[in-house]
Amino acid sequence: MSQEASIHSWPGSYYINSEKRWASGILSLTRTTLRFNSEPNQENLISLRLSRIMEIKMETSGFIFSALTVLEQGNTKHWFGSLKPCRTAVYHVLEHFWRERLLSPTEPRGAEAALSKGQELISLISGAQRRLEDTGKVLDHQGEQFDNMIQGLDNIESDLSVADKLLSELECPSWWPFGKLPWKSHQQAKSEAAAKAACAKGSGKGHKVITSIPAIVSHVGSSGTMKPGSLIVLVSSLEVRDANGQLLHCFEKEEVDDVYVHSPYEISVRQRFIGKPDICFRILSARMTEALSVLEMQYKKKVVITRDYAAFQATSATTPGSPEGGGNIWSADAPAAEDSSSGG
Repeated sequence: MSQEASIHSWPGSYYINSEKRWASGILSLTRTTLRFNSEPNQENLISLRLSRIMEIKMETSGFIFSALTVLEQGNTKHWFGSLKPCRTAVYHVLEHFWRERLLSPTEPRGAEAALSKGQELISLISGAQRRLEDTGKVLDHQGEQFDNMIQGLDNIESDLSVADKLLSELECPSWWPFGKLPWKSHQQAKSEAAAKAACAKGSGKGHKVITSIPAIVSHVGSSGTMKPGSLIVLVSSLEVRDANGQLLHCFEKEEVDDVYVHSPYEISVRQRFIGKPDICFRILSARMTEALSVLEMQYKKKVVITRDYAAFQATSATTPGSPEGGGNIWSADAPAAEDSSSGG
């Protein structure tokens, strides 16, 4: 049986306690498991289910420099060192998926147990229901936005009618040679400003949140590492925030050029510029599927399915417990595009 597809992996080393030595290899995270394979023979040295993890810590001791430790049930501690790009980035990703795994009520107890036909049907129906709910939220917010703009324009039209009626009762002095009255020009300018303000007020409805998910975020192209934060999907924009809720960047809907989907858990959002560097954020989340259905609807042709995603789905399709929510474009049959976004 094939292994679960890897969500993320990092070069590093693992301390084999029985042999009192370090072995170099690759640390990999899947939806349910943390594993370490040695190099170059790809021997599996550890395969630990996330549900058995009690604690994840960054530690340092007299003989182990800057290590990451994972405490397993039964008080067994596993040591990982020399992690790249850095220990902190690995810690944030592992800790995020581990906590979300514990908080998720939908995770199966055993990845080895294949879903029954009934469970598969329930999963499909649940996924379709979630997508319909997301669609309803977007349409509801857009309807409110449109209604408020129409109401604002109606009020402006009514005010202009009253103003025109009053001004028409005033006669232009015979000594005034310029035709249009100065106060009428001023009134028209005020009316135009009021119209713009009403439109801006109506568009404020676009700031309503559709969904918000915890995530690990990184600014591609900068020296910033992957760190905890959140992705907030609004009617008119996407917001990337840090763990303290501070805004890192706001992508207005019309400014988003590409949404690259690397896996069911990872995306990149890019805003392109001419003459200066693009702005791109890489976002990784255990709950990304909650946002993908909304992004699919809001950004349509801007969503790019990468080859990494197709490979991920091809692997997941041969393993039990693959991510739920099938029946939309997030399937292994979706066309793969070349991933032109830079790494992160």
